[in-house]
Amino acid sequence: MRPAFAAIALVPALARPAPDELALGKAEGYPICGPSPRIETRCLVGELSRRDEVYPARKVAKGEKTLELKRAEAEPAIRFRFRGETTGLDDYLSRHRTTGLVILKGDTLVAERYQYERTPAHRMTSMSMAKTVVAMLVGIAIAEGRIGSIDDPAQKYVPALEGSPYGETPIRHLLTMSSGVRFTENYSGHDDVATLARLSLQGESEGGAATLAPFRDRDRDRRAGERFHYASSETQVLGLVLRAATGVPLADYVSEKVWKPMGAEADASWLVDKGGFEAAFTGFNATVRDYARFGLLLANDGRQAGRQVIPAEWVRAATAPPSGSFAPGRTGSLLGYGYQTWLLPGRSRQFVLRGVRGQAVFVDPVNKVVMVRTAVAPIGDPGFTELLALWDGVVSTVAGATPTR
Repeated sequence: MRPAFAAIALVPALARPAPDELALGKAEGYPICGPSPRIETRCLVGELSRRDEVYPARKVAKGEKTLELKRAEAEPAIRFRFRGETTGLDDYLSRHRTTGLVILKGDTLVAERYQYERTPAHRMTSMSMAKTVVAMLVGIAIAEGRIGSIDDPAQKYVPALEGSPYGETPIRHLLTMSSGVRFTENYSGHDDVATLARLSLQGESEGGAATLAPFRDRDRDRRAGERFHYASSETQVLGLVLRAATGVPLADYVSEKVWKPMGAEADASWLVDKGGFEAAFTGFNATVRDYARFGLLLANDGRQAGRQVIPAEWVRAATAPPSGSFAPGRTGSLLGYGYQTWLLPGRSRQFVLRGVRGQAVFVDPVNKVVMVRTAVAPIGDPGFTELLALWDGVVSTVAGATPTR
């Protein structure tokens, strides 16, 4: 009998032209332009796959043992319905600026694609997918007794925030982005998240708590815990809480507590500010396959290779709405929100890590299906609807499950 799986091998980029490849810098070898609040289009591919060469970063070391991914002997023909038409995976890639895509069923790699001359070795930037990494570290820190309770205010661990709205907010409400503190995040280049990026990634402050200084005297629009409002500043506060509670940088903590026991195949990295504090809201960088391993860890409720890496109760709490106002369709969008993690609508439990410009890790814990997509989509790209349709097609094809939406 022939084996069902073959050893994993490097996968070349697709030979056909990728969308907008000339505008994205193909003729220049997909260059890096250097640190800037606004990335030039021709430098998007280069920067978002080599961001730790643009900004200061701390290594997230892998361990000695790698969780080996088997490869399906034959890739299934993934089909999905979108706007009344049936289409396929390669059709999707021909329309959307995808740098890398991996699909797992359990520990079996059933599909893998790269475009724009990217390879499995490139560390793709997470953008806001880093937020879910931070949430899982909080759960580990609580289990270790380093953080006493999610009802503790942030200022208990970060005295520099004492007396400020963020300092007075319980960790619970920072996790669900419901502090009530006014914060704008519309990616206009002139909003509050642009200020946060300048003070952290661009080194325009001394780092750490100083990155939050402009928001220290902000009023609350509503009571903490009352309503979801997306704000990267709340993840930045959680990063400071973790650094103070554990006594080590986030990169070192995630290496020892997640990256090594998870079985990552490559070192990751985390961007740091002038003070050496990680940019918790955006700065994680990893290979597409290792993002998939992280997704599989979450699909297994924090357990991998016979070891409980993240407390199962925490993973389940983080990937469920804390109350009805955080459920899908109740947050002002199609999606719901848990602990720094987006929740998909439907009857079965599914969730997604998301980052601006199209980054995503979709997770189906019931069927143990994971899909990772890294991208260089335009700001405000409306393509998430089709990506969600692709995900439904992946689950239907790979797991034989009926779509729930």
